[in-house]
Formats: sequence, C-alpha cells, structure tokens
Amino acid sequence: MQPMTNNRRQEKLKIGITMGDINGVGPEVIIKAFTDTRLLNFFTPVIYGSTKILSFYRKLLKIDEFNYSQVKNPGNFLAKKVNVVNCWEDSLEIKVGEVTKEAGTASFQALEKAVGDLKDGLIDGVVTAPINKYNIQQEGFNFAGHTEYFTEQFQAEDSLMFLCSETLRVGIVTGHIPLQEVSAAITKESILRKLKIMESSLREDFGIIKPKIAVLGLNPHAGEEGLLGREEKEIIGPAIDFFKNKGKLIFGPFPADGFFGNGHYKKFDGILAMYHDQGLVPFKTLAFNSGVNYTAGLPIVRTSPDHGTAHALSGKNIAKEGSIRAALLSAYDIIRNRKEYQQAHQNPLKAVTKEKKQLNKG
Repeated sequence: MQPMTNNRRQEKLKIGITMGDINGVGPEVIIKAFTDTRLLNFFTPVIYGSTKILSFYRKLLKIDEFNYSQVKNPGNFLAKKVNVVNCWEDSLEIKVGEVTKEAGTASFQALEKAVGDLKDGLIDGVVTAPINKYNIQQEGFNFAGHTEYFTEQFQAEDSLMFLCSETLRVGIVTGHIPLQEVSAAITKESILRKLKIMESSLREDFGIIKPKIAVLGLNPHAGEEGLLGREEKEIIGPAIDFFKNKGKLIFGPFPADGFFGNGHYKKFDGILAMYHDQGLVPFKTLAFNSGVNYTAGLPIVRTSPDHGTAHALSGKNIAKEGSIRAALLSAYDIIRNRKEYQQAHQNPLKAVTKEKKQLNKG
C-alpha cells in the first residue's frame, strides 16, 4: 500500500465498536476479544457504550486481562489502548439476560454516537455488537435491524446483507421480512441491484479481480422447469443473463439444497440467496463461530458478529468471542482493501492536479 499525502490516512485505523444490548452477550464478547492485546497492533479500538457496564462485566466474569481508557474529548483516542466513549450519563441498572426498555435506549444511544463519529471522520469503520430488534424500537430507530438503519443514515440507494467467512460469502436479496412476502419482493430489479453490489464489493472490498458468483433459486429444485414455480424462468434467470451478457461470471439459478449439500459453494467467491433463512441457515451451520455480517454497498464499512444478543448465555462466561474478533479483523481488512482499490483506480490526472494544489498551498 502506497503512503498517502493526507497525514490522517497515515495514522493507524480507528475502528468503533458499539456495545449493543447491555443485558446480552455484547459486552462479554467485546471484553474477551480484547484480552488478546495483539489486536491493538492492527488498529485503535473505540468502544461506544459505558465504562461502568464494562467494569461490571469484567468483575462478573472475573476477566482481569481487559483494560481500557476513557475518552475525555471527542476524537482524542489513544493508540495501543482500548478507548471507551461514554454515551449516556445516567447509571443504568443491568439486568443480565433480560430484555428491558432501558437496554434498548442505551444500545441506540451508543449506535447514534458511533454513527455521528463516522460521519465526522473520527473513526474509519464500525463493528456493531448485537441489538435486540424489539427493545431498540423508538424515535430515531424504526428499522428491522442494523442493516436498514445504516443504509438510511448514509443515504445509500440499497445495501446488501453479506455474511462472510474465510471460505464462504453469502448475500440475500430479501432481508428481515415475513416469509409470505418474499415471493412478491423477488423482482428482476431487486436481484440486479443486489448482484451489482455483491460483484462490486467482491472486487473493491475483498480484492477479487474477477469474482465468480452463484445465484440460488427461490423454489424447490429451482422451480423444476416451471413445474414448482416460475420465478426462476421469468425473474431470476433473466437477471443472471443480464450480467452474463456484460461478461460477468454469474451462474445459476441453483437448487439451494443440492448446492450446499454437494459442496458446490466451495467453487464460488460469492453466493446470492433469495431470502434470509435460505442463506443464513447454511452459513451459520458452516461458519457460526467465525462468521461476519457485513453491510456491503455503503460509503462506510460496518461489520458485526453473525450471532444475536443471546440473552440466555449472558453473564455465564460461556459466550464465544470468535465472531466479533472476526468482525473486527474483517472491518480492518475491508477498509484497507478499499483504500488500495481507490488508489489503484483513481484518475491519474485528478491526482496530479490535487498534488499541484497542495504544493501551491505549501
């Protein structure tokens, strides 16, 4: 990676981490992840939440290897330290394992503060610990989940829920909607949008020059030539052909059961599923402890672990930190890949003009 003229870009990356639901496993897996201080060699972490919450769980779980520094001034983050931004003033009652209104409010306050710092350029990306989709609903957050919230906040035309591990990447056309609404939401236009985002993300965010993508069918046996449904022939197939005619390596539609059962997923860089469980069930079966949920298609980088709040496990010192550690390292890699891609594809004439302007100012 070539050095950039902007001094801030030469600094170590700063990655925010929102605490999520304080009664769930979010604080626990964050603490456990940063007991491995080697992470501090890669980036400067900034946790959005509360030092009191972290102190409570550190004591409850008897984890002495976790240390942090409280942020006094906005953007004043210390390298080689775990920085914590206090996002609320009131002392909150922690009810481990319970779903409470107060926990939902706190998780939104942490999320809102992190998004503000992202927009102000104080952090380079964000990792979101799990929220409870019920108790977080309030003024300012009327969304099915993080994906929809970030898409609206950063005014993206569309985004892609992209589940990623070292060996498997699965995106979905329809996200958090009832199953009975899926068929109506599967249109040629929606598939084209998601495929465009996936193909671009594989190139720009994952460094794959010519990505190979598989598209799953909607119906059993991919419709069985129209016998079990016509979406494959009338909607999904034409969308695939559109990209094939542009020279893209996009194939399908494949019957989902045989595709995963026979290991065909190993031959592709990305897989587009039609609905939530069609993509997430095989993904979580194959990569639960190392999977990452990445929101592709945004101007910023946001990742999260691929598990939920897991209230039943909270406070018992059994929640695993592998997924949030993977989310942190994925965010780091994607940010760097994007920068390298942008440098490699920037207009050389614009770059020369920009450099001249900087010299003239000097």
